[in-house]
Amino acid sequence: MSHTPLKNLGENAILKRLLCTLKNLPDAPVGPGDDCAVVPRNEEWDTLLKTDVVVENVHFTPNTAPHRIGRKALGRAVSDIAAMGGIPEQALITILTHKNRPVELLEGIYRGIDEMAGLFDISIAGGETSAIPFDGLVINVALTGRVERGQAILRSGGRAGDTIYVTGPLGGSFPSGHHLDFIPRVHEARALLQAGLKPTAMMDLSDGLGADLPRLASASACGFELTPAAIPCTPGCTVEQAINDGEDYELLLTLSPAESADLQKRSLPKLYPIGKLTVAPLHKLKGGWQHFQA
Repeated sequence: MSHTPLKNLGENAILKRLLCTLKNLPDAPVGPGDDCAVVPRNEEWDTLLKTDVVVENVHFTPNTAPHRIGRKALGRAVSDIAAMGGIPEQALITILTHKNRPVELLEGIYRGIDEMAGLFDISIAGGETSAIPFDGLVINVALTGRVERGQAILRSGGRAGDTIYVTGPLGGSFPSGHHLDFIPRVHEARALLQAGLKPTAMMDLSDGLGADLPRLASASACGFELTPAAIPCTPGCTVEQAINDGEDYELLLTLSPAESADLQKRSLPKLYPIGKLTVAPLHKLKGGWQHFQA
């Protein structure tokens, strides 16, 4: 058997190889590859399925306040439900850590989880705790949600000529603490849907615009043109940081020309236009975060 180090591939290539090994893919509208899986529920709703993980020294530091760790752990999964236009429902929490860690750490994490759950009426339905044989902390969240039948917003629906938007300023998430204290954009996504302005494509910005915009464009079989000067930057951040830093947890979305024109007439949460999808890839981005990357 050959041995190819994960760092030689990066997250995108690894996922592509792993999915090629699966024979039991779901008989469902949306399986692996989008922000959430989508499975039918009833005549009114589809179910959204999401799992996400935070790891010490990757997503937070050892001296991070425990309640902020818990808040982020659940919030990341909620952000993915938002990216599908959905409403979060039930969560399962798995915590892995060393036996020498204090129980107060876990209590603080659960307080943060409960705080985030309260913002979106999420039920903590259960979970698991397990010891690991080395010092560290890992939290996994499995989250369900619902979205109107056939109305989940995918990454793959964008078309050439659509305007690209983000829901808020980008960059500087770690030094500002935003990566711990963000509020997932569930209400913003639902407001668009309730106004009859369904995005043609949407995803959340967790790995940075530099990594996530090419993913959305590729899923939609489009290229893109970006207007750097139009990118909303967190105060004190450069455009380069806004493209590369990641952990923004804003929504990246596209609207058709007709919807973009209609948007100007509506009283809705502010969206920032930053470019357009194109027929051919006329603009390339480098940057953002990719796990396992050398």
